[in-house]
Amino acid sequence: MAEAPASGAQRPVWGVAALLQAGSDALWSRFGPVAVRGELSGFTRAASGHCYFSLKDDAGAPALLRCAMFRRAAMLVDFQPADGQRVELRGRLDLYAARGELQLVAEAMSRVGQGTLYEEFLRLRARLEAAGLFDVERKRELPTHPRRLGVITSPGAAALRDVLTALARRAPHVEVVVYSCQVQGVEGPPSIVKAIAQANERAEADALLLVRGGGSLEDLWAFNDERVVRAIATSMLPLVCGVGHETDVTLADLAADLRAPTPTAAAELAAPQRDELLSALEVQWARLERAVVRRLQAQAQGLDQRAARLGQPARVLLGQQQRLQALAHRLAQAPRPFLERWRHRTQQAAARLQAVAASRLQRTRSSHEALALRLGALDPRGVLRRGYAWVEDDTGRAITHAAQLAMGQRIRAVWADGAARAQVSELERLNEAMTDAMNEALPEPTQRDRSGPAA
Repeated sequence: MAEAPASGAQRPVWGVAALLQAGSDALWSRFGPVAVRGELSGFTRAASGHCYFSLKDDAGAPALLRCAMFRRAAMLVDFQPADGQRVELRGRLDLYAARGELQLVAEAMSRVGQGTLYEEFLRLRARLEAAGLFDVERKRELPTHPRRLGVITSPGAAALRDVLTALARRAPHVEVVVYSCQVQGVEGPPSIVKAIAQANERAEADALLLVRGGGSLEDLWAFNDERVVRAIATSMLPLVCGVGHETDVTLADLAADLRAPTPTAAAELAAPQRDELLSALEVQWARLERAVVRRLQAQAQGLDQRAARLGQPARVLLGQQQRLQALAHRLAQAPRPFLERWRHRTQQAAARLQAVAASRLQRTRSSHEALALRLGALDPRGVLRRGYAWVEDDTGRAITHAAQLAMGQRIRAVWADGAARAQVSELERLNEAMTDAMNEALPEPTQRDRSGPAA
């Protein structure tokens, strides 16, 4: 470190490393070990075991502190750090000379709770899941052999280069259409929604790839926006989401028809490898070739058999002549017994028909005679011929009881040989006892009288 100049002397000129070292010493002497609480962001673990991340102010203030935790201290952490977690760090402030940045070298880390951004992520996930946007039933299958894929991402993003490289290597026959959009910041969500709508409106791709490279929870927050999630869920085209790295999970991943861990994996899942397709095509071609060869061999054998049979036409002709003679003999003998059987059956049927007709005719004649006798017995004129008369009033209504008569009433009496008109001049009604006595005195009527009309 340069010495302090004497009064009036020229100030010393610091070297960069010396100035940073002096600043680091001043921080240590001023603060010493410190404890700080905040929200993890951009947490990564290097292959060496060292951890690098940022600590945001958990009250929402726009403040960010770079942090590093070396392998020895990281091995003592009893949980898996992740973006959005609220933690408390204990360590020392230092100046990272390579970049001239203030950083906290953490010696210990303890979990306090989830960060505000992560809590918002959980609340939004629960609400959209309850709305059915993540249901497995609504997810669609990707086309097995796409001809054109649409890629929704930023034109300058490394994710686009990864996708194009993977498709050129894996499926160079598949065309690619890029739908440009912003994938980060405030303008990210409406830009992504617009790109998805444009791809569906143009309908020139068989499937869509929504891709972006890795980043912190804040960097990927555009893919947790509700507008983006609903646009993915309502897309008419199948959509593969490849955002971030293997451990990054966004709401867009859950709403997509298929989630890929990386943009490169999204390209591999959306397009089948051409070499595999060519190998399968060769296998099918070989099977088809073998089937054609077997079919040609079978046809050739059949042709040889027919040629051998045609080589001896006399034998074939003799066999056909013998068969024709046998058929002619059967034809000559067949009609006689056939006709004889039918003649006998016809005679039996005729005899049965005559017997049935005679029997039915006799029954019909007897029935007609019985009906004629019953009809004669019921004829009213037969009753009148036995001396009875029919009495009726002027309207032609029959008078069967004395109660129907009145003094001076005109009546008409009808006999078998004529009729007469009269007027009631005297009316005598009998009581019930006298009527019964007269009925007992009268002779019992015959069956013919009982069936006749009232007189």
